[in-house]
Amino acid sequence: MQQRQTLLQIYQAALARVEGRSAVSAWLKKNPIEQQVRLIAIGKAAQSMAMGAHDCLGERIRQGLIISKGGHIDFNVCHDFGWEAIEAAHPVPDAASLQAGQRLLGFLSDVDQLPLLVLISGGASSLVELPIEGVDLPFLARANKWLLGSGLDIVPMNWVRKGLSQIKGGGLLSWLGEREVHLLAISDVPGDLPSAIGSGLLVPETALQEQISTLTLPDWLNEKLEPGLRLRSTRVVSGNPPKCHIIANLASAKLAAAEKAKALGYTVTLEQEFLQGEAAEVGHALAGRLIEAAPGIIVWGGETTVNLPADPGRGGRNQHLALAAASVLAGSQNCYLLSAGTDGSDGPTEDAGAIVDGYTISRGEQEGFEAVHCLTMANSGELLEASGDLITTGPTGTNVMDLVIGLRG
Repeated sequence: MQQRQTLLQIYQAALARVEGRSAVSAWLKKNPIEQQVRLIAIGKAAQSMAMGAHDCLGERIRQGLIISKGGHIDFNVCHDFGWEAIEAAHPVPDAASLQAGQRLLGFLSDVDQLPLLVLISGGASSLVELPIEGVDLPFLARANKWLLGSGLDIVPMNWVRKGLSQIKGGGLLSWLGEREVHLLAISDVPGDLPSAIGSGLLVPETALQEQISTLTLPDWLNEKLEPGLRLRSTRVVSGNPPKCHIIANLASAKLAAAEKAKALGYTVTLEQEFLQGEAAEVGHALAGRLIEAAPGIIVWGGETTVNLPADPGRGGRNQHLALAAASVLAGSQNCYLLSAGTDGSDGPTEDAGAIVDGYTISRGEQEGFEAVHCLTMANSGELLEASGDLITTGPTGTNVMDLVIGLRG
């Protein structure tokens, strides 16, 4: 229990460093906005980021629109501040996502030209949408489900989403008019690319057709993308793109984790490599490195992928990685590995991830689960629940991809 509590303390310290409220507040204190503004916050960390804006701007926020994932909004707080709030689905868009897209355009169509403070965090791609002509909600859901199980990483996934959207890839600029815009973002993408965060609502994508042409996509998806891309190539996007300020990212979270581990008295290795690729393969590799490591803490970060079967079970990429790691750690002493999303959720589950050790597999087997079968069926979550290894945090107010923290006793 002591080692598990240590890993959770390190993980929580990382989350605190990149939490939306404190990150927005810190940026606004260094870059004060003196005039009145209208506030738009979209993503899993939308309300947390909006609260940071309120801490600094107070009544200078004349109007607010908050769009976030279900369960991530305190409607009483939004009501007290006079903010509109919409919850939509993630990671697959739903009818509320389309309603949020329409309301966003309505919010921007108001006649006043007050400056905008726009706060974007991960999840925005699913939470707000205005699809191109010929793309309805069932097709949008089908496309996103295919993308999520394709093994593609987030950047090419968002190329496809932009191709199906009127507002992504800088499309929203056409509704801004001449307003001044302050754009702050919490990065959940490799390289902190503004064009990939939330599919770049305010960041033009000039080479989208060429980028999508490098992907192998099913015919039914290409058939819808091709006319949309032709239309995009002839459409002139008005408005100047604002500068995007990255206020929190994975590097900050990893550094905070390393600092906390040192403060707890551990020797720390802060790995600079970005974890990517198939989650099970990464889990095997990291567990092997942990077994061979000297005593101490190892901090990794990134975002892996999972090629899903036709009927996946319970879990997400972090649970998949953790269970694969547990199969390598099986029987080992004093090795513990945490893999968790910084947003507090892992795939379509309410669990953030898991902490596994040398006896995770045997505990799961005692409850009737077999690790290889669970990995094959993308059902890691059921075994990890039975073994007592899942981590559940609830919404964290941030989203900077995933942390993997190893402890070698």
